[in-house]
Amino acid sequence: MRSFLIALQFLTRIQVASRLTWSDVDFGRAVVWFPVVGLLIGLLTALARGLTGILFSPFLSAVLTVACWYFLTGGLHSDGLMDAADGIYSGRDRKLSLEIMNDSCVGANGVAAFVFVILLKVACVGELTPAWPFLIGIPAAARFGAVLGILRFPYARERGLGRAFQDYAPRHALLKAFVVSLLPLLAVGIVYLYILAGAILVAYGAHRKVTARLGGLTGDTYGAVIEVTETVLLLVATLIIQMNNFFAMTAFI
Repeated sequence: MRSFLIALQFLTRIQVASRLTWSDVDFGRAVVWFPVVGLLIGLLTALARGLTGILFSPFLSAVLTVACWYFLTGGLHSDGLMDAADGIYSGRDRKLSLEIMNDSCVGANGVAAFVFVILLKVACVGELTPAWPFLIGIPAAARFGAVLGILRFPYARERGLGRAFQDYAPRHALLKAFVVSLLPLLAVGIVYLYILAGAILVAYGAHRKVTARLGGLTGDTYGAVIEVTETVLLLVATLIIQMNNFFAMTAFI
């Protein structure tokens, strides 16, 4: 339970314990619970979509849903997205790229990445009908994708929080994380297996690309890959549903 609470407080704004500082060992043990935290984020986001959908237009409901999504995470992953975009697309070498990612200022690449991700998420949430299976499943699957990067790819810096996740993760952490990442099956059904498979493919490809560019991953890239994975999965889900609707309409005509 302690490890889960650490993961919950690290990945979200939800504060359920008075302690705010944790050791590297504590953080390492918490990595197994990342997909469960994602499931909780998904359940609350789906609830927000359902409630706002009753009161407002689809577009306004989508905006409020994505706003709730970002409020729950505290902008943690979007901050990583912006820093990673600034560093990776700076055109500089590995060392300078990592230094840029450490800079607290946000550049044009970071702003552009954040704006496009927000717009795409809002547009997809507004188009998805029904949206709740994807809102529940995608955050959990994306965070398993982050665990995959933490435990199977090198860390680019000598020190950092990601190093603690790697060095102090429990035995068979990836297998344990995969098992708990299957929990959304209970709420979403078999479609979640496709979501999880898609998340693994997208995250693995993104981790490989970042590793080739930087020589490893960082805490910023973990967050960036979560954001990218969520956005790509929402886009694919929207495309599939729209295609199904199109073919259904064509068959009816």
